[in-house]
Amino acid sequence: MSIRLYIGNLPQTFDEKELDALIKSAGEGIRFKAVLDRETGSCRGFGFANVDDPKVADALIEQLNGKDFGGNALRVERSERKDSSGGNRRGGGSAGPLVGRKAANKVVHSDAPAEEAPDPRWAGELSKLKDLLANQKTPV
Repeated sequence: MSIRLYIGNLPQTFDEKELDALIKSAGEGIRFKAVLDRETGSCRGFGFANVDDPKVADALIEQLNGKDFGGNALRVERSERKDSSGGNRRGGGSAGPLVGRKAANKVVHSDAPAEEAPDPRWAGELSKLKDLLANQKTPV
């Protein structure tokens, strides 16, 4: 089974031959495919490499992670496979909540007092709510 690697922080315009040469310097049996924007056809800034040998995959990560390419520091890491149980990101068909890389240990709500100003996106709504509460007249 091949190992899938994520290669990110690619420039939107780059020479594919130059990147292929850089990738092939780590070893043989590496196939790379950049993810392209549907509308413009330009690179979306990342792609995936399939590597047959785990040692070559580790060497590729070691050699390219953080390496400068086209003015950007590349990000190379093992890719997380999508859940193949038939569930999707919208929650259909999955027995439990999906826990992705970014969702782990995520704080959704905290009762701790906020020391900073409210989020500016909600400041207007918050002030309207405070005015409504201040003007509310209820018998006690």
